[in-house]
Amino acid sequence: MAFHFTIGRRIGLGFGIFILLTSIAFILTVVTVRDSKKRTETVVGQVTPSVAELKELNLLLQRSHTDISKWFYNKSFNDIEFRTEIKNIIAVEYPRHKKALQKLSHTWNVAEKEQLRIIFGRIETLFKVYQNEIIGQLNSTEAYEDASILMMARLPYEDSEISIKTIYKNLNSLIAAKQQSAATEQQEMFKKFNFLNWFVELLGIALLIGGFSIALFTTRSITKPIQKLKKMLLSMGLGILPKERIRATHDEIGEMGTALNELIQSMHQTTEFAKQTGSGDFNATYTPLSKDDSLGLALIKMRDDLAENERFLERKVIERTEEVVRQKEEIENKNEELEILYKQVTDSIHYAKRIQEAILPPNKFINEVLPKSFVLYKPKDIVSGDFYWVEKKHDLVYFAAVDCTGHGVPGAFMSLVGHNILKDIINNTDVVKPSEIMDKLREGVVNTLHADKTGKETKDGMDMTMCCINYKTLELQFAAAFNPLYIVRNGALVEHKANKFPIGAFIGEKANFDNNVIQLQKGDQIYVFSDGYADQFGGPRGKKFMVGSFRKLLTEISTLEPEEQKQKLDVTLAKWQGDQEQVDDVLVIGVKF
Repeated sequence: MAFHFTIGRRIGLGFGIFILLTSIAFILTVVTVRDSKKRTETVVGQVTPSVAELKELNLLLQRSHTDISKWFYNKSFNDIEFRTEIKNIIAVEYPRHKKALQKLSHTWNVAEKEQLRIIFGRIETLFKVYQNEIIGQLNSTEAYEDASILMMARLPYEDSEISIKTIYKNLNSLIAAKQQSAATEQQEMFKKFNFLNWFVELLGIALLIGGFSIALFTTRSITKPIQKLKKMLLSMGLGILPKERIRATHDEIGEMGTALNELIQSMHQTTEFAKQTGSGDFNATYTPLSKDDSLGLALIKMRDDLAENERFLERKVIERTEEVVRQKEEIENKNEELEILYKQVTDSIHYAKRIQEAILPPNKFINEVLPKSFVLYKPKDIVSGDFYWVEKKHDLVYFAAVDCTGHGVPGAFMSLVGHNILKDIINNTDVVKPSEIMDKLREGVVNTLHADKTGKETKDGMDMTMCCINYKTLELQFAAAFNPLYIVRNGALVEHKANKFPIGAFIGEKANFDNNVIQLQKGDQIYVFSDGYADQFGGPRGKKFMVGSFRKLLTEISTLEPEEQKQKLDVTLAKWQGDQEQVDDVLVIGVKF
């Protein structure tokens, strides 16, 4: 049986080598660091403090030597600082340093301990000489005057000079020995670190070479075959059967390649069978790979089902074709009827438009009674729910902008109702004030529409602004239902509010319209309008034009001639509307004085 060097074994071998080398580096690093830590603790915790303490002792001896010299030569007892210091050194400071050095010397070698013991003995002998034969003898001013006492103190003093030099020599020798010990420990530690550095560098090179070798081996034996498998599978995922084949090897990739090769061959057979079946050859043969080949058995069943479906569909096509021909004839007949009906309705609406236009005041009459004026009138549909009304009675000129409920045909009917009632009021009554005319108009609309007497709300009615001008006195009277009156005077627009109830029935207590009187001035510009202009959607964001923008536009164009104002309003609206549908009838009337 051939040995299978599988992918798992390949990867395991590579990682095993890597882990082995890493473990060796880790163990060596731990050992080196521990040894270095121990040596560092020795240097930092023992050697260095020992050297420092020995130097302090050396300095202490220097201070004692200085103080004893001052004691011997200075006869004055007024300066007692050095006398106190030498006593403190002997009694306090020296014992403290001795105790510290004895504690530190526990880790010293035998020779160093012996040398330290000798130094302590000589220092203590020296301090006894200081105390007994110098300090004890020269203890007063009279003692300094006594030549015999001074001579007795001189000999010990001179001997102490020799003794302290010997102590200095021994102490410096011990300090040098401890410093040499610290240097030796450091050198050993550096040797360990240098070896570790050399080993890590060597290991790094080995890992680099090994990693490159493993990567190259993995790429050649694993990555490239897998990429080839991936390419073939992606190609099959796009419905393209690859022509190349995977070379068989003794590992998992080779086994997958063999299985994929067999699958491709099977897919080729399946494709050829599907082509034959799709072209209508239901006698094409296909042999399943085995009795459990669900795809092969499904293809054979599909072939048989398609053959049966084709025969069934042929019968259905014949039946449906006959039905479609019959329905087509019926639809053509209905379309002809609808075209006739649509033409009749359209002709009727166009005729209604001519009737509506006939009730509107002619341009010639408007120019006669309102010399400096314009009317911008843009119906949404063929006929409009907005209409304008101009009339003259005695010395008074009336004009109104009326917005009926709805637009199109319903609005047009309401406009006819409103126009006829207004005409009847002007011709057959003595009413002259706009407010009284609108009160009469409201009564007429309610009676004409048979508004619900029980108080039920009805939405049929009109919003309007009516003006009455006496050109001789320049007195303006106006009344309004919802829609206000604008007057631009000296570049500033002033809004005159309207009553908040319509021409028509509404819920609430009945109220009469207010009659407002305004004294006009030369140069004043009057505007009355419906809400269609301000409510038009458009602009870059598809929003309403809005009342604020409408008022600003009217203020800007108020200085222009009436016809120019009309053209500016029309162009601005068209630009704002763009490709948007017109949402309502538009009516604006302007009169300049």
